[in-house]
Amino acid sequence: MDYQNRAGSKFGGGGVASFSSSNADRRERLRKLALETIDLDKDPYFFKNHVGSFECRLCLTVHQNDGSYLAHTQGKKHQTNLARRAAREQREGGGGNRHAGIDPVTGLPTSVVASFGGGNGAAGVKRNAVKIGRPGYKITKIRDPVTRQQGLLFQLQYPDAGVDMTPKWQVMNAYAQRVEDPDKNFQYLLVAAEPYETVGFKIPVRELDKREERQFCFWDPDAKEFWIQVMFMTEREERFNAAPGLGGRK
Repeated sequence: MDYQNRAGSKFGGGGVASFSSSNADRRERLRKLALETIDLDKDPYFFKNHVGSFECRLCLTVHQNDGSYLAHTQGKKHQTNLARRAAREQREGGGGNRHAGIDPVTGLPTSVVASFGGGNGAAGVKRNAVKIGRPGYKITKIRDPVTRQQGLLFQLQYPDAGVDMTPKWQVMNAYAQRVEDPDKNFQYLLVAAEPYETVGFKIPVRELDKREERQFCFWDPDAKEFWIQVMFMTEREERFNAAPGLGGRK
């Protein structure tokens, strides 16, 4: 870093660095340090969105260039979140056993299976239900003619479902499952209903519009059909939500 060619400093003497210069020098040192230990192609939390910005999937932060992201990985927030995630995986993984805490039927974490009704009311107790196969399904691409939002409409058939049974669904990150190799470009929409197997659909990693009139589900107990509609934010809305200090739709 050049300390002598600043306004107000004598030739040969290092002038007092300004706050912005010191901050830029610190970020550059952190970037060089991160380049020695991090390969962005193998970083599961590194993601380049459609507007050219870089995102940290772990901390949910947005960066304008890879240098900013690399400096972020050496910061306190990222390191703290890494430690928390490692501690959680260690706790759920049973002290080093990779398959401990994973449901052998679905390949999902037992906590996710329990949230779908895999337990009988007590935490950690699994019901011995006999699975009868996967449900029939139909997926339709939809688009709102007014807002130009794209979405998906899922229709699943459960002809042998019980009278008091209501299917449940949720969206899960690709790194929370063990069935396939994680792909940062996709997330999973899971649907569970006894006595059928839990099914998962790969959908693009795009922000979902979670407003009630945009995202909903409906269970028809007479026809034994379950409907799910999810709508994606438009590119303009995603870009607006990614801007710091601006709030988007909830």
